[in-house]
Amino acid sequence: MSALTETEIVTAVRSGRREGQTEMVCRYAQRVFAMIVRQVTDEMDAQGLTQDTFIRAFSHIDGYDSNKASLSTWLCRIAYHLTLDFLKRRRPMIVSMEDNAVWKTDISDEALEAELSTGREERIEQLQVVIDQLPDDERMLLTLYYFEDRPLTEIAYITGVEAKTLANRLYRTRKKLYKKLTYNNE
Repeated sequence: MSALTETEIVTAVRSGRREGQTEMVCRYAQRVFAMIVRQVTDEMDAQGLTQDTFIRAFSHIDGYDSNKASLSTWLCRIAYHLTLDFLKRRRPMIVSMEDNAVWKTDISDEALEAELSTGREERIEQLQVVIDQLPDDERMLLTLYYFEDRPLTEIAYITGVEAKTLANRLYRTRKKLYKKLTYNNE
């Protein structure tokens, strides 16, 4: 079977042809799974969510608009929402009272970047522990922005939140990480 273009994949899936579904899964499943498994640590759950993503995509393929996003981004949007729903059912929502103090502290972008991007192994381990403690939507934002290396406009499509709002959330999340890291080191 020759590799199909995105348009050919969508056309094949819309007409119910198996080769379109097979090509879509072969081409995009690994990327979707990688995004999900960073949030859902159990591989079986991540595999199930990946499968659910494609089932949902096949049944809602008529809702895909190539003018709004690539097929990969559309699939990640489906995976994003399924994963957040899954995490909400699994984990109780925790609201931290200390977050209010974070917003009142003025930290420059340079100070944030210097503190968060240090490559020391112990700092990376600390950072991972702190990231794991973040609310699901903040962890997903960091995953999409830093691990998936997606631009804010693409993340806006995936999450359904405007890019400017995401930029503010990203800044506040990075600020929160900075405060937690510096607090833990004192």
